[in-house]
Amino acid sequence: MFDRPIDLGRARILLTNDDGIEARGLKILHKIARGLCRDVWIVAPEFEQSGASHSLTLHRPLRVRKLGPRRFAVDGTPTDCVLLALKRLIRDKRPTLVVSGINGGANLGDDVTYSGTVAAAMEATLLGVPAIALSMTYRDRKKIQWQTAERHAPDVIRRLVAQPWPKNTLINVNFPDLPAADVKGISVARQGRHKIGDQFIERMDPRGRPYYWIGPLRETGDGVAGTDITEVTKGRITLTPILLDLTSAPALKALRKVFP
Repeated sequence: MFDRPIDLGRARILLTNDDGIEARGLKILHKIARGLCRDVWIVAPEFEQSGASHSLTLHRPLRVRKLGPRRFAVDGTPTDCVLLALKRLIRDKRPTLVVSGINGGANLGDDVTYSGTVAAAMEATLLGVPAIALSMTYRDRKKIQWQTAERHAPDVIRRLVAQPWPKNTLINVNFPDLPAADVKGISVARQGRHKIGDQFIERMDPRGRPYYWIGPLRETGDGVAGTDITEVTKGRITLTPILLDLTSAPALKALRKVFP
C-alpha cells in the first residue's frame, strides 16, 4: 500500500487525460496542480482518446512533441502517455502522484471500463504511483460547470493524499453538474451500474450505405442507494476507490471445489 501521506510541497505531479493536450479540463487541472506544488509535468495525448480504455499502442512507433517546459504531447493513448512518462520522459525522478483529467463528462459505474481517463490512473497504479481520476458531469456539453471542479478539486486532492491508500487502488472522482456553491458535499460511494453506448444512431452515406454512431451517453441515476451514479445526481462529489484486482472471490472459492 501507499503507506505514508504525500507531502505536496515536495511532490512531483504528473498530469494526463484522454481529451487531448489542448483540452480545457487539462488546462484547469494544470492550474489546480500548480497551486498544490511547483514540480508539475504534463504528458497527454496529441488528440482526443475518449473510450480508449486501458489500451496500448503496439503496432506502430509512438511520437512525442515537446510543447514547452514539462509539457509533452504523445500520438497515442492515455496509457501510452503514463507509461512513456514514467519509463522515459521523467525517469530521473518518478512522480509522487498522477492525476488524470479533468474529463469533460462523467466516469461513473461501468463507464470506468471504457474510460481513458480512468485507464491512465490504472496504469500509474500498476506502476506503483498513487493516482486520481477526475471527471466533470454535464447534461449540456456547452455548459460544463468547470468552475465546480476548479473550486473543489484542490481540497479533494489534499484530503486524499493526506492518508495511506490500499495497494492496487486508484481513486475515481466525479463532480456534479452544479454551480460550485450548490455542491451538497462529498460521498464515498461504491461503483454503480449503468451501460453506455447501447443506443445506435443509423445514418446513410451518399452512396446509400448505412453507418452508425454509438450513443448518446447517459448520465442518469441507477436508482441504487450509495452508488457513485446516485450520489452525483444528488449533487454530491463522489469518491470511489477502484481496485485493479478483478478476481471474483466467490467464484474463486466455488471453482476450487470443482477443481481441487
